[in-house]
Amino acid sequence: MKQFIKSLPKDGVCFRYLCSNLPKLSEASWKREFLLSRRTKTVPLLENDFLFSETMEDNEKEARDSFKDVVHRFWENTKDPLYKTIVQRLLTAYEAQGC
Repeated sequence: MKQFIKSLPKDGVCFRYLCSNLPKLSEASWKREFLLSRRTKTVPLLENDFLFSETMEDNEKEARDSFKDVVHRFWENTKDPLYKTIVQRLLTAYEAQGC
């Protein structure tokens, strides 16, 4: 999530959506909460926020979906047999996003 948030254009719709829905977070707080990878209650909420995903462009959605796929297939004590394909998809999506 850290790399994804860092790669969002600061004047883009997706980043503005984050700022408008989390108005109490200052720029310094953004760095602490997201850029330093500290997971708070807001990050899981954003992962399931339908409107947040609607503000994303196609390459941003692909990067986010790839990240979620890796999280659900590796961090739940299971190793998917297609792990190389899943990780390659993540790397390709993040590269297209500019991460």
